[in-house]
Amino acid sequence: MPSRFAPEPPSPHGRAARTAVLLCNLGTPDAPTPSAVRRYLAQFLSDDRVVEIPKLAWWPILHGIILRTRPAKSAAKYATVWHPQDGSPLAHWTARQALLLRGWLGEAGHNVLVRHAMRYGSPAIASELDALKAEGATRILILPLYPQYSGTTTASVFDAVYDWARTQRHIPELRFVNRYHDDAGYIDALAQRIETHWRDAGRSAHLVMSFHGVPERTLHLGDPYHCESQKTGRLLAERLGLAPSQYTVTFQSRFGRAKWLEPYTEPTLIAMAQRGLQSVDVVCPGFTSDCLETLEEINQEAREAFLHAGGKAFAYIPCLNDSAPWITALSQVAQQHLAGWAMGKPSDAALQQTAQRAKAMGAR
Repeated sequence: MPSRFAPEPPSPHGRAARTAVLLCNLGTPDAPTPSAVRRYLAQFLSDDRVVEIPKLAWWPILHGIILRTRPAKSAAKYATVWHPQDGSPLAHWTARQALLLRGWLGEAGHNVLVRHAMRYGSPAIASELDALKAEGATRILILPLYPQYSGTTTASVFDAVYDWARTQRHIPELRFVNRYHDDAGYIDALAQRIETHWRDAGRSAHLVMSFHGVPERTLHLGDPYHCESQKTGRLLAERLGLAPSQYTVTFQSRFGRAKWLEPYTEPTLIAMAQRGLQSVDVVCPGFTSDCLETLEEINQEAREAFLHAGGKAFAYIPCLNDSAPWITALSQVAQQHLAGWAMGKPSDAALQQTAQRAKAMGAR
């Protein structure tokens, strides 16, 4: 009778048990083509965490309309931000963050495995958990690259981990980072990013902090995302020494006809220009990596809308990406949540002794 659990990887005696960190981001199509975007959107928009509409009502809309019309339009947008060598900016920066985090933790004296995964697309969360387990990881920290908690993002990552765990006979110890929206290192990394831009390119008359939107009903149902985004905005403004009149928190990427969190980013920018605001700086604190939503939606579409409405100067401030203050902050968040887990490297002699004892008892 076949087992419903996945086969366990070889576990040779004498190999050190490892601690690991899995960085998780939203995901990206494999290529800026309609077929690749269709596969990505089908997975993304089939997630109950993302679209809380009964499948009986939603699936005809998704498969009969959206997946027939949206992929070509979205692929054209992805093509404008796709790098000839690096490909998807989100994939590039997420991989860089994992690589640098491994180095930062190593310099701090921690012998920790670090991988990255995407909630939708590749590398998939399940495949990366399999890889970590095969490398000997018995303790895994799940670290989403979403500073603000939302059921649509953070909880969906956790769902994917739970689904994987249901297939495992030997489940590693798991820990989850829910949020770090008010972490001092994260706020300081954002502030340094903005201050560097102001020093190098000058400062505009107003700062807009644009966060990804979610349906407003999620706020009333208990999702903390709106409150955490507002707190990030307030703490960042305080760190920068801004008065309330000098910055605005907005929400972008509205999808569908339902009411989403307000104020909406692009209409706000248009209204500012129409009122006579000449220049604006826009930053996206909720995105830790530049992606379609920042490079195309903000730096292209929102820029054009502001300038067309009468604005004279629009400056987009890049995301944290691989900046040193951000990787430092990320490593501090990881270390805080790794506390109490063994992260040193056992001696070869101790491992050999363990192997000899196991063999003496008949282990293969």
